[in-house]
Amino acid sequence: MNIFRFLGDLSHLASIGLLIHSIHTNRSCRGISFKTQLLYAIVFITRYINLFRPLTLYLIVMKLFFIGSSLYVIYLMKVKFKPRQEIPLDTLRLDAMLAIPAVLALLFHFKFTLVEILWSFSIFLEAIAILPQMFLIQRLGEADTITTHYIFALGAYRALYILNWIYRFFFGSKHPFDAIAFFAGLVQTGLYLDFFYIYFNKVVKGKRFELPA
Repeated sequence: MNIFRFLGDLSHLASIGLLIHSIHTNRSCRGISFKTQLLYAIVFITRYINLFRPLTLYLIVMKLFFIGSSLYVIYLMKVKFKPRQEIPLDTLRLDAMLAIPAVLALLFHFKFTLVEILWSFSIFLEAIAILPQMFLIQRLGEADTITTHYIFALGAYRALYILNWIYRFFFGSKHPFDAIAFFAGLVQTGLYLDFFYIYFNKVVKGKRFELPA
């Protein structure tokens, strides 16, 4: 654990809290991609299939929270607020988004075991899971403030985790440098760059998040 890892975890928790707060406040899932939320649920379930290893209270609580909260968001979107989704606009193909990480996981992993391959799959899938959300915002042309804060916190979490890996590489750690997580994180952070630019130039200045025409 280091400051970047800790801040990254806080940012990740904040992103989920903002998402759930946005849904309950608006009593709607408007502007939120169900496909992105489904992909994140798959990410957490496949990553944390070995729930009790390592056996530390912090990690077990975090794993349970991420799995539970992702399933709760799916419940909100498919049951409680189902009639208010923009399903026709959430069109990115799930089969391709699941197939690409699956192939990469079979090619790049640390050990050819089910747990390790599922872990690699979750890392590659997380790198692109935000894409349906980005495409939905692009098609809507705008997003409400809480939703943009959610996406920013999610991007900040990944960027902080890159700093965490850099810190561990230069200052040593009992765990080896994780090249798969690091480079997948770079790809994931790169997907947020345009969003970050508009966020800082509009939302931070009190303006509505709107994409250029």
